[in-house]
Amino acid sequence: MTYTEQSLNALRRTGDELADATVATLFERGEVGKFNTLMRYVSTAGQELPDGLPAVARDYLHQTSSPPAWVDWGEMEKARLFFIDNNVHISTALSFASMPACYLVPHVAQLLSATHGLKYPAKRMAETGQFTVLLMQPDAFEAGSRFLPAAQKVRLLHASIRHHLRREDRWDVEALGTPICQEDMIGGQMMFSLQVLDALHRLGIHMSVDGAESYYYAWRVVGAMLGVDQEHVPKNLEEARQFSDLYMTRHMGPSQEGVDLTRQLIDLYEDVVPGTLFDPVVSALIRHLIGDTCADWLQVPRTPWDTAVKAAPALLHVLETIEDRSPLGAWALDRLGHLTTLFELSSLTRGRVMHYAIPEQLRKDYGLSSAVPRTRRWTPPPPTVTA
Repeated sequence: MTYTEQSLNALRRTGDELADATVATLFERGEVGKFNTLMRYVSTAGQELPDGLPAVARDYLHQTSSPPAWVDWGEMEKARLFFIDNNVHISTALSFASMPACYLVPHVAQLLSATHGLKYPAKRMAETGQFTVLLMQPDAFEAGSRFLPAAQKVRLLHASIRHHLRREDRWDVEALGTPICQEDMIGGQMMFSLQVLDALHRLGIHMSVDGAESYYYAWRVVGAMLGVDQEHVPKNLEEARQFSDLYMTRHMGPSQEGVDLTRQLIDLYEDVVPGTLFDPVVSALIRHLIGDTCADWLQVPRTPWDTAVKAAPALLHVLETIEDRSPLGAWALDRLGHLTTLFELSSLTRGRVMHYAIPEQLRKDYGLSSAVPRTRRWTPPPPTVTA
Protein backbone atom coordinates (compact mmCIF):
# COMPACT_ATOMS: atom_id res chain seq x y z
CA MET A 1 0.00 0.00 0.00
CA THR A 2 1.25 3.48 -0.89
CA TYR A 3 0.35 6.46 1.27
CA THR A 4 0.10 10.01 -0.04
CA GLU A 5 -0.88 13.41 1.28
CA GLN A 6 -4.23 12.97 -0.47
CA SER A 7 -4.96 9.55 1.01
CA LEU A 8 -4.09 10.73 4.53
CA ASN A 9 -6.22 13.86 4.06
CA ALA A 10 -9.18 11.59 3.30
CA LEU A 11 -8.55 9.67 6.53
CA ARG A 12 -8.83 12.92 8.50
CA ARG A 13 -12.52 13.16 7.62
CA THR A 14 -13.73 9.91 9.14
CA GLY A 15 -14.14 8.61 12.69
CA ASP A 16 -15.72 5.36 13.89
CA GLU A 17 -19.30 4.98 12.66
CA LEU A 18 -20.41 2.26 15.09
CA ALA A 19 -18.95 3.78 18.26
CA ASP A 20 -19.96 7.33 17.26
CA ALA A 21 -23.58 6.30 16.72
CA THR A 22 -23.65 4.44 20.05
CA VAL A 23 -22.29 7.39 22.00
CA ALA A 24 -24.56 9.89 20.24
CA THR A 25 -27.62 7.82 21.21
CA LEU A 26 -26.47 7.46 24.84
CA PHE A 27 -26.09 11.23 25.16
CA GLU A 28 -29.34 11.94 23.29
CA ARG A 29 -31.27 9.70 25.71
CA GLY A 30 -29.42 10.86 28.82
CA GLU A 31 -28.13 7.35 29.50
CA VAL A 32 -24.37 7.98 29.80
CA GLY A 33 -24.40 8.03 33.61
CA LYS A 34 -26.39 4.78 33.77
CA PHE A 35 -24.01 3.17 31.28
CA ASN A 36 -20.89 4.18 33.24
CA THR A 37 -22.35 2.99 36.54
CA LEU A 38 -23.41 -0.41 35.24
CA MET A 39 -20.26 -0.98 33.17
CA ARG A 40 -18.02 -0.62 36.22
CA TYR A 41 -19.22 -4.11 37.08
CA VAL A 42 -18.43 -5.50 33.62
CA SER A 43 -14.71 -6.21 33.70
CA THR A 44 -14.27 -9.64 32.11
CA ALA A 45 -15.12 -11.10 28.70
CA GLY A 46 -18.14 -13.39 28.62
CA GLN A 47 -19.61 -11.85 31.76
CA GLU A 48 -23.39 -11.48 31.75
CA LEU A 49 -24.38 -7.90 31.00
CA PRO A 50 -26.28 -6.19 33.82
CA ASP A 51 -30.01 -5.58 33.74
CA GLY A 52 -30.91 -2.01 32.87
CA LEU A 53 -28.00 -1.50 30.48
CA PRO A 54 -29.20 0.80 27.65
CA ALA A 55 -30.24 -1.19 24.60
CA VAL A 56 -27.92 0.68 22.23
CA ALA A 57 -24.97 -0.10 24.49
CA ARG A 58 -25.99 -3.75 24.76
CA ASP A 59 -26.09 -4.00 20.94
CA TYR A 60 -22.66 -2.35 20.65
CA LEU A 61 -21.13 -4.69 23.25
CA HIS A 62 -22.50 -7.75 21.45
CA GLN A 63 -21.18 -6.55 18.07
CA THR A 64 -17.69 -5.88 19.46
CA SER A 65 -17.37 -8.82 21.84
CA SER A 66 -15.04 -10.89 19.67
CA PRO A 67 -11.66 -10.24 18.03
CA PRO A 68 -11.54 -10.00 14.22
CA ALA A 69 -12.14 -13.28 12.38
CA TRP A 70 -8.84 -12.89 10.51
CA VAL A 71 -6.62 -13.07 13.61
CA ASP A 72 -3.67 -15.46 13.33
CA TRP A 73 -3.36 -16.88 16.85
CA GLY A 74 0.11 -18.20 16.17
CA GLU A 75 1.29 -14.66 15.50
CA MET A 76 -0.45 -13.42 18.63
CA GLU A 77 1.32 -16.02 20.74
CA LYS A 78 4.67 -15.00 19.26
CA ALA A 79 3.84 -11.39 20.11
CA ARG A 80 3.04 -12.37 23.70
CA LEU A 81 6.35 -14.20 24.06
CA PHE A 82 8.14 -11.19 22.57
CA PHE A 83 6.50 -9.01 25.21
CA ILE A 84 7.46 -11.37 28.04
CA ASP A 85 11.07 -11.40 26.86
CA ASN A 86 11.21 -7.60 26.57
CA ASN A 87 8.56 -6.36 29.01
CA VAL A 88 10.73 -3.87 30.91
CA HIS A 89 12.25 -2.54 27.69
CA ILE A 90 8.79 -2.20 26.12
CA SER A 91 7.49 -0.38 29.22
CA THR A 92 10.48 1.97 29.00
CA ALA A 93 9.83 2.58 25.31
CA LEU A 94 6.11 3.24 25.88
CA SER A 95 6.83 5.72 28.68
CA PHE A 96 9.84 7.58 27.31
CA ALA A 97 9.42 7.31 23.54
CA SER A 98 5.80 6.58 22.57
CA MET A 99 4.13 9.08 24.88
CA PRO A 100 6.54 11.93 24.01
CA ALA A 101 5.94 11.07 20.35
CA CYS A 102 2.23 11.70 20.95
CA TYR A 103 3.09 15.07 22.46
CA LEU A 104 5.07 15.99 19.33
CA VAL A 105 1.81 16.17 17.36
CA PRO A 106 0.25 19.48 18.50
CA HIS A 107 -3.40 18.65 17.85
CA VAL A 108 -2.99 15.30 19.65
CA ALA A 109 -1.33 17.09 22.58
CA GLN A 110 -4.30 19.46 22.71
CA LEU A 111 -6.73 16.55 22.77
CA LEU A 112 -4.85 14.91 25.63
CA SER A 113 -4.74 18.19 27.54
CA ALA A 114 -8.45 18.74 27.04
CA THR A 115 -9.49 15.31 28.26
CA HIS A 116 -7.30 14.56 31.29
CA GLY A 117 -7.57 16.41 34.58
CA LEU A 118 -4.61 18.32 36.01
CA LYS A 119 -5.00 16.64 39.41
CA TYR A 120 -4.18 13.20 38.03
CA PRO A 121 -1.61 13.54 35.22
CA ALA A 122 -0.73 9.84 35.55
CA LYS A 123 -4.15 8.83 34.21
CA ARG A 124 -3.12 8.55 30.58
CA MET A 125 0.02 6.56 31.38
CA ALA A 126 -1.90 4.33 33.80
CA GLU A 127 -4.56 3.59 31.18
CA THR A 128 -1.96 2.83 28.52
CA GLY A 129 0.12 0.65 30.84
CA GLN A 130 -2.85 -1.37 32.08
CA PHE A 131 -4.18 -1.77 28.52
CA THR A 132 -0.85 -3.14 27.26
CA VAL A 133 -0.42 -5.54 30.18
CA LEU A 134 -3.97 -6.86 29.67
CA LEU A 135 -3.33 -7.30 25.94
CA MET A 136 -0.29 -9.49 26.53
CA GLN A 137 -1.94 -11.92 28.95
CA PRO A 138 -2.23 -15.56 27.74
CA ASP A 139 -6.04 -15.41 27.89
CA ALA A 140 -6.43 -11.87 26.52
CA PHE A 141 -9.08 -12.90 23.98
CA GLU A 142 -10.78 -15.67 25.92
CA ALA A 143 -13.75 -15.74 28.29
CA GLY A 144 -12.75 -14.25 31.61
CA SER A 145 -10.13 -11.89 30.18
CA ARG A 146 -10.12 -8.21 31.08
CA PHE A 147 -8.69 -7.00 27.77
CA LEU A 148 -11.80 -7.32 25.60
CA PRO A 149 -14.05 -5.16 27.84
CA ALA A 150 -11.21 -2.63 28.16
CA ALA A 151 -10.94 -2.37 24.36
CA GLN A 152 -14.71 -1.93 24.04
CA LYS A 153 -14.69 0.87 26.61
CA VAL A 154 -11.66 2.65 25.14
CA ARG A 155 -13.38 2.69 21.74
CA LEU A 156 -16.41 4.40 23.28
CA LEU A 157 -14.13 6.78 25.16
CA HIS A 158 -12.62 7.95 21.87
CA ALA A 159 -16.09 8.34 20.37
CA SER A 160 -17.23 10.43 23.35
CA ILE A 161 -14.31 12.83 22.88
CA ARG A 162 -15.29 13.28 19.23
CA HIS A 163 -18.88 13.85 20.35
CA HIS A 164 -17.98 16.52 22.93
CA LEU A 165 -15.57 18.46 20.74
CA ARG A 166 -17.97 18.63 17.81
CA ARG A 167 -21.08 19.33 19.89
CA GLU A 168 -19.40 22.10 21.88
CA ASP A 169 -17.78 23.58 18.75
CA ARG A 170 -14.36 23.26 20.34
CA TRP A 171 -12.63 21.77 17.33
CA ASP A 172 -12.06 23.24 13.88
CA VAL A 173 -13.16 20.27 11.79
CA GLU A 174 -12.60 22.17 8.55
CA ALA A 175 -8.94 22.82 9.34
CA LEU A 176 -8.07 19.77 11.45
CA GLY A 177 -10.51 17.12 10.32
CA THR A 178 -12.49 14.87 12.63
CA PRO A 179 -11.06 14.67 16.16
CA ILE A 180 -9.43 11.27 16.76
CA CYS A 181 -9.89 10.58 13.06
CA GLN A 182 -8.77 7.47 11.22
CA GLU A 183 -5.41 9.03 10.38
CA ASP A 184 -4.74 9.82 14.05
CA MET A 185 -5.92 6.38 15.19
CA ILE A 186 -3.52 4.70 12.77
CA GLY A 187 -0.85 7.19 13.84
CA GLY A 188 -1.44 6.19 17.47
CA GLN A 189 -1.12 2.55 16.47
CA MET A 190 2.29 3.40 14.97
CA MET A 191 3.40 5.12 18.17
CA PHE A 192 2.63 2.10 20.32
CA SER A 193 4.10 -0.42 17.89
CA LEU A 194 6.67 0.93 15.43
CA GLN A 195 7.91 3.68 17.76
CA VAL A 196 8.37 1.08 20.50
CA LEU A 197 10.42 -1.13 18.18
CA ASP A 198 12.52 1.88 17.15
CA ALA A 199 13.16 2.69 20.80
CA LEU A 200 14.17 -0.90 21.53
CA HIS A 201 16.64 -0.69 18.66
CA ARG A 202 18.05 2.56 20.05
CA LEU A 203 18.42 0.88 23.44
CA GLY A 204 20.45 -1.86 21.76
CA ILE A 205 17.89 -4.63 22.23
CA HIS A 206 18.44 -7.47 19.78
CA MET A 207 15.20 -8.44 18.02
CA SER A 208 14.44 -10.92 15.30
CA VAL A 209 12.51 -9.65 12.31
CA ASP A 210 9.91 -12.32 13.07
CA GLY A 211 9.49 -11.11 16.66
CA ALA A 212 9.19 -7.47 15.64
CA GLU A 213 6.61 -8.29 12.94
CA SER A 214 4.58 -10.31 15.46
CA TYR A 215 4.58 -7.45 17.96
CA TYR A 216 3.41 -5.08 15.23
CA TYR A 217 0.75 -7.61 14.21
CA ALA A 218 -0.66 -7.63 17.75
CA TRP A 219 -1.20 -3.87 17.54
CA ARG A 220 -2.92 -4.30 14.18
CA VAL A 221 -5.41 -6.54 16.00
CA VAL A 222 -5.77 -3.90 18.72
CA GLY A 223 -6.39 -1.22 16.10
CA ALA A 224 -9.17 -3.29 14.55
CA MET A 225 -10.83 -3.66 17.95
CA LEU A 226 -10.59 0.07 18.53
CA GLY A 227 -12.42 0.92 15.33
CA VAL A 228 -9.54 1.45 12.89
CA ASP A 229 -10.59 0.84 9.29
CA GLN A 230 -8.42 -2.12 8.25
CA GLU A 231 -8.55 -1.20 4.58
CA HIS A 232 -6.08 1.62 5.26
CA VAL A 233 -3.87 0.11 7.98
CA PRO A 234 -0.25 -0.80 7.10
CA LYS A 235 -0.08 -4.58 6.84
CA ASN A 236 3.60 -4.96 7.74
CA LEU A 237 6.54 -3.02 9.17
CA GLU A 238 7.64 -1.74 5.76
CA GLU A 239 4.24 -0.16 5.10
CA ALA A 240 4.10 1.03 8.72
CA ARG A 241 7.38 2.90 8.24
CA GLN A 242 6.03 4.67 5.17
CA PHE A 243 2.83 5.69 6.96
CA SER A 244 4.59 6.79 10.15
CA ASP A 245 7.19 8.89 8.34
CA LEU A 246 4.53 10.70 6.31
CA TYR A 247 2.22 11.14 9.32
CA MET A 248 4.93 12.64 11.51
CA THR A 249 6.33 14.96 8.83
CA ARG A 250 2.78 16.20 8.18
CA HIS A 251 2.01 17.06 11.79
CA MET A 252 4.91 17.04 14.24
CA GLY A 253 6.14 20.27 15.77
CA PRO A 254 6.43 22.23 19.01
CA SER A 255 3.40 23.26 21.09
CA GLN A 256 2.79 24.54 24.60
CA GLU A 257 0.50 21.60 25.30
CA GLY A 258 3.28 19.21 24.28
CA VAL A 259 5.69 20.98 26.62
CA ASP A 260 3.22 20.86 29.52
CA LEU A 261 2.41 17.17 29.04
CA THR A 262 6.10 16.29 28.83
CA ARG A 263 6.79 18.17 32.05
CA GLN A 264 3.99 16.22 33.74
CA LEU A 265 5.46 12.97 32.41
CA ILE A 266 8.94 13.80 33.73
CA ASP A 267 7.58 14.85 37.13
CA LEU A 268 5.52 11.68 37.32
CA TYR A 269 8.45 9.34 36.76
CA GLU A 270 10.81 11.34 38.95
CA ASP A 271 8.33 10.64 41.75
CA VAL A 272 8.39 6.91 40.89
CA VAL A 273 12.21 6.76 40.96
CA PRO A 274 13.36 6.40 44.62
CA GLY A 275 15.28 9.40 45.97
CA THR A 276 16.47 12.27 43.78
CA LEU A 277 19.93 11.19 42.61
CA PHE A 278 18.58 9.37 39.57
CA ASP A 279 15.79 11.83 38.71
CA PRO A 280 17.73 13.28 35.73
CA VAL A 281 17.80 9.81 34.16
CA VAL A 282 14.15 10.33 33.17
CA SER A 283 14.92 13.38 31.03
CA ALA A 284 18.08 11.76 29.69
CA LEU A 285 16.18 8.66 28.56
CA ILE A 286 13.54 10.71 26.77
CA ARG A 287 16.20 12.77 25.01
CA HIS A 288 18.12 9.63 24.02
CA LEU A 289 15.04 7.87 22.62
CA ILE A 290 13.41 10.72 20.68
CA GLY A 291 16.50 12.72 19.70
CA ASP A 292 17.72 16.21 20.48
CA THR A 293 15.55 18.12 18.02
CA CYS A 294 12.29 16.61 19.27
CA ALA A 295 13.44 16.83 22.91
CA ASP A 296 14.18 20.52 22.45
CA TRP A 297 10.68 21.07 21.03
CA LEU A 298 9.27 19.46 24.18
CA GLN A 299 11.75 21.41 26.37
CA VAL A 300 13.20 18.24 27.88
CA PRO A 301 16.01 19.47 30.17
CA ARG A 302 19.59 18.60 29.33
CA THR A 303 21.32 16.81 32.20
CA PRO A 304 24.74 15.38 33.07
CA TRP A 305 23.17 11.95 32.51
CA ASP A 306 22.64 12.59 28.78
CA THR A 307 26.01 11.02 27.94
CA ALA A 308 25.84 8.25 30.55
CA VAL A 309 22.46 7.04 29.29
CA LYS A 310 24.02 6.29 25.91
CA ALA A 311 25.87 3.45 27.62
CA ALA A 312 22.54 1.66 28.20
CA PRO A 313 22.92 -0.57 25.11
CA ALA A 314 26.21 -1.94 26.47
CA LEU A 315 24.61 -2.80 29.83
CA LEU A 316 21.59 -4.37 28.18
CA HIS A 317 23.93 -6.41 25.96
CA VAL A 318 25.48 -7.92 29.09
CA LEU A 319 22.04 -8.87 30.42
CA GLU A 320 21.05 -10.38 27.07
CA THR A 321 24.25 -12.44 27.10
CA ILE A 322 23.28 -13.81 30.52
CA GLU A 323 19.84 -14.70 29.17
CA ASP A 324 21.31 -16.47 26.14
CA ARG A 325 23.82 -18.53 28.12
CA SER A 326 21.86 -19.41 31.25
CA PRO A 327 18.28 -20.75 31.36
CA LEU A 328 18.17 -19.89 35.06
CA GLY A 329 19.45 -16.39 34.34
CA ALA A 330 16.87 -15.97 31.60
CA TRP A 331 14.08 -17.07 33.97
CA ALA A 332 15.32 -14.73 36.72
CA LEU A 333 15.59 -11.73 34.39
CA ASP A 334 12.16 -12.39 32.87
CA ARG A 335 10.69 -12.67 36.36
CA LEU A 336 12.43 -9.49 37.47
CA GLY A 337 11.17 -7.74 34.36
CA HIS A 338 7.62 -8.88 35.06
CA LEU A 339 7.75 -7.67 38.66
CA THR A 340 9.30 -4.34 37.62
CA THR A 341 6.53 -3.78 35.07
CA LEU A 342 3.85 -4.56 37.66
CA PHE A 343 5.51 -2.22 40.17
CA GLU A 344 5.58 0.59 37.62
CA LEU A 345 1.93 -0.02 36.71
CA SER A 346 0.94 -0.10 40.39
CA SER A 347 2.74 3.21 40.95
CA LEU A 348 0.95 4.81 38.00
CA THR A 349 -2.52 3.52 38.86
CA ARG A 350 -2.03 4.09 42.61
CA GLY A 351 -3.46 0.63 43.10
CA ARG A 352 -6.65 1.46 41.21
CA VAL A 353 -8.27 -0.36 38.30
CA MET A 354 -8.72 2.00 35.34
CA HIS A 355 -12.33 1.86 34.14
CA TYR A 356 -12.17 3.82 30.86
CA ALA A 357 -15.53 5.51 31.48
CA ILE A 358 -17.29 7.77 28.97
CA PRO A 359 -16.66 11.36 30.16
CA GLU A 360 -19.94 13.23 30.57
CA GLN A 361 -18.07 16.47 29.86
CA LEU A 362 -14.58 17.55 28.93
CA ARG A 363 -12.36 19.63 31.15
CA LYS A 364 -13.79 23.09 31.58
CA ASP A 365 -10.51 24.59 32.77
CA TYR A 366 -8.78 24.06 29.45
CA GLY A 367 -9.36 26.71 26.80
CA LEU A 368 -9.25 24.57 23.67
CA SER A 369 -9.90 26.99 20.86
CA SER A 370 -12.26 26.10 18.04
CA ALA A 371 -9.82 27.75 15.67
CA VAL A 372 -6.67 25.73 16.25
CA PRO A 373 -4.12 26.74 13.59
CA ARG A 374 -2.79 24.14 11.19
CA THR A 375 0.58 22.84 12.36
CA ARG A 376 3.52 24.11 10.34
CA ARG A 377 5.09 21.42 8.22
CA TRP A 378 8.13 19.79 9.80
CA THR A 379 11.37 19.76 7.86
CA PRO A 380 13.96 17.13 8.83
CA PRO A 381 17.05 18.67 10.44
CA PRO A 382 20.40 18.63 8.60
CA PRO A 383 22.47 15.46 9.03
CA THR A 384 24.75 17.05 11.61
CA VAL A 385 21.83 17.37 14.06
CA THR A 386 20.70 14.33 16.03
CA ALA A 387 17.01 13.76 15.35
